[in-house]
Amino acid sequence: MQRAFIIAGVVLIVAGLLWPWLGKLPFGRLPGDIAVRREQFGLYVPITSMVLLSLLLSLLFWLFRR
Repeated sequence: MQRAFIIAGVVLIVAGLLWPWLGKLPFGRLPGDIAVRREQFGLYVPITSMVLLSLLLSLLFWLFRR
């Protein structure tokens, strides 16, 4: 469990350092992401982005498990 927390912390630190470049990636603006904007209401459901992120994380966890 300690190892998982250390890895998660390192990943968060690296993501924080790379944030200026990661913000330019098209995550959150992919086809299939739903965005509804009205006068008093806003709804955003990033379906495609979450499926892609899930696949990426599943692959990473599978590689670490080996």
